[in-house]
Amino acid sequence: MSLQTALSGLLSAQTGLNTTSNDLANASTTAYKSQTALFEDVYPANATNTPGIGTATEGISTDLTQGNLTSTGNSLDAAIQGNGYFVVSNKGSNQYTRDGAFQLSTSGQLETLNGASVLGYSSTNGVLGSTLGAITINTGAVPANASKNLGVTLNLNSGDTQIPSTTAFNASDPSTYSESTSVVTYDSLGNANRVQLYLVQNQPATTGATPNWTVYAQPQLANGTTVGSPQTLTTLGFSSTGALTSGNPATLNVNWGNGAAASNVAFNFSGTTLAAQNFAVAGVTNDGYAPGSYTGSSISSDGSIEATYSNGQTVSAGKIALANFINPEGLTPVTGNLYSISNTSGQAVVNTPGNGLAGTLSGGSLESSNASTSSLLVSLIQYQQAYQANTSVIQTEQQDSQRLVQI
Repeated sequence: MSLQTALSGLLSAQTGLNTTSNDLANASTTAYKSQTALFEDVYPANATNTPGIGTATEGISTDLTQGNLTSTGNSLDAAIQGNGYFVVSNKGSNQYTRDGAFQLSTSGQLETLNGASVLGYSSTNGVLGSTLGAITINTGAVPANASKNLGVTLNLNSGDTQIPSTTAFNASDPSTYSESTSVVTYDSLGNANRVQLYLVQNQPATTGATPNWTVYAQPQLANGTTVGSPQTLTTLGFSSTGALTSGNPATLNVNWGNGAAASNVAFNFSGTTLAAQNFAVAGVTNDGYAPGSYTGSSISSDGSIEATYSNGQTVSAGKIALANFINPEGLTPVTGNLYSISNTSGQAVVNTPGNGLAGTLSGGSLESSNASTSSLLVSLIQYQQAYQANTSVIQTEQQDSQRLVQI
């Protein structure tokens, strides 16, 4: 009986050694969760007042404590702060991981280093989808977008020279206008053309009245060549307090003549004021841009993936999904820092980061292993001593058996 008891202790010590050795081997594995072998005592069935007959492995417990976050400098890396697992599609089935070391495939699909697709909700024209699937980032070129809306906020100086109505506007004669400025206007080919704006403070017909301002527009190609003649864009009216009251918005029609499509550009002068102040352009907005190439991506705390391009544009590719479980300890670990659902884990509850029970993400970081090397070395010594002790019992039992045979 003692031989059987010692053998059970030997097997349990071996299980402990295997578990501890595996933790030590994964001390540097991203997001690894350390495990502990649990044991139970064994007694003869229906027996009372008898010694136990050894031990058996009760199970393997996983420590789900979050590991430290380490900055990597890789904008595609992401660490989960709080609860949740990334959802990945691996060989046709959904699996789960805390390892956020991601990369892009040749087609721009977000995936793990082992090639599993990272799942989330794709974004199309800024609208987030509702179906869980692979996320693809456009790593190619972004086409040009012709300017359709220009916002120009001006601080006009009421002290500027007022131009009599009898004075004909002439772009080459500064005495015929009060101020000038220009704004970039992109055509359908992405050329950064300009529109020169000439601002004329008109002399009021009535002495003491608040003057209005006529705005002339002269389109120019990117090389400086003027397109057609100056156009009267609008006349801006103001209240006695200098607030804009009329003339807004205005539309400029331009046939660039450079192979690009004709443009209809809406100018919005909202916020423009008239006061005893220096002339200034307070703000410009432009919905057009030149073509651009992919420069990189970043992951936000809410799981948003933003792709950036050389033309300054930022495009949302979607949001990464996180899964939670009623009993995450019941997940089954598989090779590759992955987990699969088991009967005891419950089904995945999927949300975007920051919603429900899902934690948030830290972009450019990875979660370290939570295995403590110092504690594991102590456990390793304890299991080695238990193994040696049980080996000694078996050896003693063998020697006793040999003596019995010799008698």
